[in-house]
This record gives sequence, C-alpha cells and structure tokens, in this order.
Amino acid sequence: QLQASGGGLVQPGGSLRLSCAVSGVVFSIHDMGWYRQAPGQKRELVATIPSRGSTTYADFVKGRFTGSRDNAKNTMYLQMSSLKPEDTAVYYCNSKTTPARWGQGTQVTVSS
Repeated sequence: QLQASGGGLVQPGGSLRLSCAVSGVVFSIHDMGWYRQAPGQKRELVATIPSRGSTTYADFVKGRFTGSRDNAKNTMYLQMSSLKPEDTAVYYCNSKTTPARWGQGTQVTVSS
C-alpha cells in the first residue's frame, strides 16, 4: 500500500516536502519512484530512489527536487524547492521493483 501526502498550494519559488508511506512489502529492497501527472497529461517519472545507490532525477526537476528514503520508517520523501507553476500536478509514489496499484497521490498546486 502506498500513501503519498504533503501536497498543497504554494507560491512560485516556494517549497514543499512530500512523503510516501509504504506498507505490505519489504520496503528496503525496493527501488522506488516519484511520479506526477498534470491535468490532461501522461504520468511521468520525477525521481528514482533506488534501494542502493544515488537518486536520479528527470531533467525538469534536477537541482530543485531532492529525493530521500528512511528504510526504518518505510517512508520516502521528495523535497521540492524553487517550485514553478508547471510543477502543478498530482504526485504519486510507487515501487519500480514491483509496481503496485496506484494510490490517490497528493495534489501540488503552484500558483500566485
């Protein structure tokens, strides 16, 4: 089970921290991903947080977003900074190792 949270309304240039609580799997061995889907658009990969190694990012968030995980808490995070209106989307998390059914995601709206 995947539960993303932490979204909200933020002004351009602002920051948000998303969380994803994972249950029902051995979280520590899963490569995880943050995704987003804007209205009328396909879901896209934002960041990959592997079980081992470095997090990788889509070009459109590099330098602005930072992904991390806490295996002891079965939780991963996405720190988003310098947010832009085009970052507005529903953000989701999922396993890349064994993808589960998509959760509801968390809405991020960047607007003045």
